[in-house]
Amino acid sequence: MNEQDRPIPGSKGSGGREGAPGWVRWMFLALIVSANMINYVDREIIALLKPLLETRFHWTDLDYGHVVSAFQLSAVLAYMGAGWFIDRVGLRFGYPIAVAAWSAVAMAHSAARSVLGFVGLRSLLGATEAAQTPAAVKTIAHWFSTRERALALGFMNTGSNLGPIVTPLIVPPIVIAFGWRAAFLITGGLGFLWLFGWFAAYAVRPAEPPRAATTPAKRRGPRWTVLLKSRRVWAVAGAKLITDPVWWFLLFWLPDFLHRRYGLNLHTFGVPLAAIYTLASVGALGGGVLPARMLARGSSLNAARKTTLLICAIAVTALPLVFRVQSYWYAVLIVGLALAAHQGFSTNVFALAADLFPDDSVGTVVGIGALFGNLGGLAILEFTGWQLSRAGAYWPIFAYCAAAYLVALALIHALVPRVVAHQDGAGA
Repeated sequence: MNEQDRPIPGSKGSGGREGAPGWVRWMFLALIVSANMINYVDREIIALLKPLLETRFHWTDLDYGHVVSAFQLSAVLAYMGAGWFIDRVGLRFGYPIAVAAWSAVAMAHSAARSVLGFVGLRSLLGATEAAQTPAAVKTIAHWFSTRERALALGFMNTGSNLGPIVTPLIVPPIVIAFGWRAAFLITGGLGFLWLFGWFAAYAVRPAEPPRAATTPAKRRGPRWTVLLKSRRVWAVAGAKLITDPVWWFLLFWLPDFLHRRYGLNLHTFGVPLAAIYTLASVGALGGGVLPARMLARGSSLNAARKTTLLICAIAVTALPLVFRVQSYWYAVLIVGLALAAHQGFSTNVFALAADLFPDDSVGTVVGIGALFGNLGGLAILEFTGWQLSRAGAYWPIFAYCAAAYLVALALIHALVPRVVAHQDGAGA
């Protein structure tokens, strides 16, 4: 653990930060939420511009599948080192380095001239954005106690919804006024504004007294080879592998689905997509509030986490009903409910990583989980492009999405029958 990431004096346990003023924790949480929002603006813009870009560059469904899966493939490879990078370099400089890198790449999309150019840039974007999740979860594990983490992670996940809410509202006016290249330049530049906030936050946070000379300068977390022997790691990684494909599928293919089925386009996407991801934001917060209240009322950590996961898993099973409705507003409600449940589920999977592992391992464990989640995302994005070019039907993918969360919860329960916080002696 780097010097700048060490617990604040007076804190209780490796996860608790009760010794730090409340405003400090929430200041850093606001930065996490905004970074996540910017991250997802940079991801979602390609899906929103798909109809325009496929006309301009003569893309097929397979071409678009390759473009978006290039992002996933590079993220998979980058996640092998992203968590390690954040654990090794530390939050103070590792996080802003990542934000600056992905923002520069996002702006560079404006110079793309071909499918191959977009594939290359999406690959770079996936590689640079891979540090966001381990950096954000590590920041929360550092500043928030076990009781507060699920709520903080819920707020973190709202950022991944704020991005898709903001993107369809701001991108069409920019494209109409200045063209699609300006949209990449303007949205990509948001990350550089974030850097000022991050360094300002570190400038005003409470000072920490020097550590005793006998305290080791650095504490390295376990290596991957050690962590991958843990059932707890595979519970997180397996759940992400099974359920993250749902999020990636809807993030990159939902605008196309709405375009094909309901005729929506760049001019009419805005409000429906914003409504869907607004509902998803409610799910992210609800996924944090529910276990926090259960814990406050005396429930065990195991009951709080798994009850919330079960409720979310059941809610997603309604997703295939989207094929039975004629109005796109009913489809908005169904998909919004499913994404709300996904975010609630994801919030608690991240919370499991923070519950079960010490600070110096959280970034790496979350990086492993995100790697497997992106592997699943890569598979579903490529499969969707192939499926649509072959049969033109979305229903097999929606059927998978409906069942994924119950399967993931069964895996979690099999590998971690009882969730116990690591400081309380959880076993491997």
